[in-house]
Amino acid sequence: MQGGEEDEEEVLRCQINEWYPMFKPHTIRTLFHPLPDPFLRYLLGLNPVSPPPHADSHSDDDDDAPPPFLLPRPASGRDPLPRPAAGIDPTSLLDCSSQLSVSDEDEAEADSAPSFPELEAAVERSIAALGGAAFPKLNWSAPKDAAWISADGTLRCSSFADVALLLHSSDSIAHDLSSHPLPSSSSSSSSFPLFTFYLALRKWYPSLRPEMEFRCFARCRRLIAISQREVTNFYPALLDRRHHFLPLIQSFFSEVVGPTFESRNYTFDVYVTIDGRVKLIDFNPWRAFTLPLLFTWEELEEEAFNSKEEEVDKEKGEEKARFVEFRIVESQCGVRPGLKTAVPYDYLDTGEGSGWDQFLRRADEELRKQAQTTLHPSDDA
Repeated sequence: MQGGEEDEEEVLRCQINEWYPMFKPHTIRTLFHPLPDPFLRYLLGLNPVSPPPHADSHSDDDDDAPPPFLLPRPASGRDPLPRPAAGIDPTSLLDCSSQLSVSDEDEAEADSAPSFPELEAAVERSIAALGGAAFPKLNWSAPKDAAWISADGTLRCSSFADVALLLHSSDSIAHDLSSHPLPSSSSSSSSFPLFTFYLALRKWYPSLRPEMEFRCFARCRRLIAISQREVTNFYPALLDRRHHFLPLIQSFFSEVVGPTFESRNYTFDVYVTIDGRVKLIDFNPWRAFTLPLLFTWEELEEEAFNSKEEEVDKEKGEEKARFVEFRIVESQCGVRPGLKTAVPYDYLDTGEGSGWDQFLRRADEELRKQAQTTLHPSDDA
């Protein structure tokens, strides 16, 4: 890697809209939609209608306040998500004698919900073409941190409203959108070329098993390590099958990924099917916002780690096969429960002095106090 420009190129190369055409036969069917500026502003919690370029930013403090979170108004008239009627106090529903009324002001607020009819129609068509359900993501990230807000706790979307809810609720998506200026941004200029964000709708497979997905680490264009992708659970079946998966993934890298993908250092996620086929799921840049899972970036970059080799039987040709470290959660004690929080683990700050650091310190102190009380009960007890 030499300089920031090459780093930026490797990050851009990991966009799904960039790599998908090259690996289409080896990955999940995906349909793409360029996202218009009003919808991008909506996802960032901004007014979908951008202000005039020479508007007075100090004219009214209320103009700077973000709009309330409202799901897009369905242009089709079919709304799959339950919404409370405007102006209704939920507690009043307990009083059978109460009369429900909606004021003109409440109706106006309900009508102020944004609408994106062209994008909605295109997304609905794509979801239907993918079998009625899809998995959404943008150029880099999927809204996995927002799965808790969906009805079934997954990223399964059967409507445009489902997609909008997940994308709007995700910090990972907000991080991606904030990394490049929007077309209406005042910072956009010749030195900041306009950037196109895409909604990628991927076919939803309810039968996919999380323990069959793995993250692979390629350094200096060589596969050096593989990690179990879902590390918040222990899967005993992987203990016996790990040695079966390794040659499958190695062959997939040497025949498909390695010769085609141009980056020098990167990670890629794969899924191994029951019949032994390997499917490409995603690419991610080296380090950056990518999670190393059961490794650390420091050990992955150690010279000793990257120089490991294992001897091949001399009868097979006096060649040396590169050693690939394959790690899985080997017991219940090895799970990473921190990844089950609603906070994206990639952005979780546990450094000294952080909020999480103080919380964990106080929790340790409370546990010590409880232990002392148990071992040395007071005389009054």
